[in-house]
Amino acid sequence: MSKAHELELKENASRAFETVITKVQGDVMQDDKNTVRKSERTRQTILNAAAKLFKERGYTATTLRDVAKEAGLKAGSIYYHFASKDEIMDEVLDSGLRAVSEAVKAAISACDNDDDYLAMIEASVHAHLKVLFTQGDFVSANIRLYNQLPMAIQERHHTLRREYGNMWDTLLLNAQNAGFLHEDLEIVPTRQFILGSLNWTVEWYDDSKYSLEALAIRCVNLIGRGIYSK
Repeated sequence: MSKAHELELKENASRAFETVITKVQGDVMQDDKNTVRKSERTRQTILNAAAKLFKERGYTATTLRDVAKEAGLKAGSIYYHFASKDEIMDEVLDSGLRAVSEAVKAAISACDNDDDYLAMIEASVHAHLKVLFTQGDFVSANIRLYNQLPMAIQERHHTLRREYGNMWDTLLLNAQNAGFLHEDLEIVPTRQFILGSLNWTVEWYDDSKYSLEALAIRCVNLIGRGIYSK
């Protein structure tokens, strides 16, 4: 065999090897993607089940075995995704409050007139209620359980809760300074009243009687008649 022929065979073998490796790597990457997608779906299934049970039974009465059963999984499989019930609770709390916060922020930003604070308040009420009922278990678990949770869990979520409260306080204060709210209103109690009223709708709202949009309009009218000065 000539050296030229030998070199050609080596080059062909090298190219063939590279082709095989590339294919194998591609197959592995695809398998990895499929595994990640399956893992993400399973993780979300666990969170959905946990949020539902936390809302219905409370944090203390809900066990990881209960969550696994609700999710249709073996009890031990939860530990592939979460280290503890506390970690699941953390993510449920974070998901619920972050969804509300981002929705209200987007609603305020979408208002055409930066000086139309009444429109911003009304848009915020609509957004808060919409998330409350579309992300119900996550938000409801947050509302119902937060003060019952161990202090260590509460402390991990203080910042996000404070940021959401501050967003409303800023909106209400700007509206007051612009003359849209009564001068003697105290901002923090007003915000607490608004959010408390909205959050409590999960206990009595019946969508068979009227739409979520109708509920939002009623809430806006009730709140507005009490605090709007014009």
